[in-house]
Amino acid sequence: MTLALETTDLAVQLRLADNWFTVCDLSTLVPGRGVAALLPDGRQVAVFRDRADRLYAVDNRDPFTGAAVLSRGLTGSHEGRPFVASPLLKQRFDLAGGQCLDDEAVRVTTYEVRAAPPSLD
Repeated sequence: MTLALETTDLAVQLRLADNWFTVCDLSTLVPGRGVAALLPDGRQVAVFRDRADRLYAVDNRDPFTGAAVLSRGLTGSHEGRPFVASPLLKQRFDLAGGQCLDDEAVRVTTYEVRAAPPSLD
């Protein structure tokens, strides 16, 4: 028997090298809030869902302090660019490209992210 997937039965996945890695269920992402996830190599990623249902993923480490806190930052937009502001020193990072909006010499890693049906392994 084949079951139809509901739109809420989707997994958030990140592209790591040539594979997709499942981070969480889409339903766990509250628009405007972030979650932290642990990658297989020990790094942390901050995953966000905006109010238009777009997904973003960036390194969770704040490059100014070294603390893994970006998933706890406030989200917003500046000149049409979605950003997360670090909860510590308030620097803003473009969620699409990783560029720091307050210091052009600094950026965070971004990840390709998608919502897809969970794999049936």
